[in-house]
Amino acid sequence: MPAGKNGPSRLSEADLKKLLLKLRTRFMENPSRHPELAWSDVEARIISNPVKANSLNAMESTGGDPDVVGFDKSTEQFIFFDCSPESPDSRRSLCYDQKALQSRKENKPKSSAMEFATAIGIELLTEEQYRYLQTLGHFDTKTSSWVRTPESIRNLGGAIFCDYRFGRVFTYHNGAESYYAARGFRGVLSV
Repeated sequence: MPAGKNGPSRLSEADLKKLLLKLRTRFMENPSRHPELAWSDVEARIISNPVKANSLNAMESTGGDPDVVGFDKSTEQFIFFDCSPESPDSRRSLCYDQKALQSRKENKPKSSAMEFATAIGIELLTEEQYRYLQTLGHFDTKTSSWVRTPESIRNLGGAIFCDYRFGRVFTYHNGAESYYAARGFRGVLSV
């Protein structure tokens, strides 16, 4: 897992420039995801938040293709979602959380979605956020993504995941300890 919240607090100047170029390119190529937002404002916010820049870099380096999808007026933060066409490849084959990972007796995955997300300083999308993402394009047409599971479901041993098939978003359930090569997770980060 890449270093995140607990790793280096600042990217090198060269790495920050590379990240900003990738994010700017994606921002300009997808204006419908963030109408009325200016790249200069987003860039200034990233530069002034080195820990968040590090998390954005981890989102990028793990294949998430992060992009701005909104601005939260109450917190005055830009909201980034993983916008990769499919669930990020390097974040697949993970069970839901640490408790699920510990419950597996054999054939344990390398980690859990919740643990991985925490390590890189992001959170899993909620089901509501996932549904919003799908209004911005079609994502996970061949894969699926774990989403933040309500405690009432998790307390019963389950976890939920979503995908996009047949022109609509589907939400499913599984045992939290399950993992599949085509299931990963998508994250959200407020900057």
